[in-house]
Amino acid sequence: MEELDPIKLKAELDQFKKEKEKIRQLMGQIGGKDAEKQDRLVNRIFILAIAMLAINDFVNHLLHIKDPLIPPLFSLEIAVLLVSIKIIWMMHKSTKVEHFQFWILNSIEYRLNDVAKQLRHLEKTVEKYHTGENEGDAQDEATG
Repeated sequence: MEELDPIKLKAELDQFKKEKEKIRQLMGQIGGKDAEKQDRLVNRIFILAIAMLAINDFVNHLLHIKDPLIPPLFSLEIAVLLVSIKIIWMMHKSTKVEHFQFWILNSIEYRLNDVAKQLRHLEKTVEKYHTGENEGDAQDEATG
């Protein structure tokens, strides 16, 4: 049977640490705690801008202002543009998350294949061990 090789174990541990660090970096890139704060700030800015445009239109309409600071059609166009930008931004965030999930699943698949290969190797070793043991028993019985 194979003995535990300290050099192989050290190499495997180093590989694990590298993968762990890679995952941490990716988590930071797709959004950790800092990104959550940034997302909230961006959401508040978008909501505030759209609300101010709507309030501007309501005030202009209710007070019958003939020459408003921002014409109603233009403010509507700005609001639609802001909503479109927000949707594009959300799609970008979603794509980053999906890419990360794909990377994780790909990594898991690689690990599973590696474990399956090791399992096949162990099965062959066990079969050789049992086959060698059975042949030895048969020889003992024949000579005995």
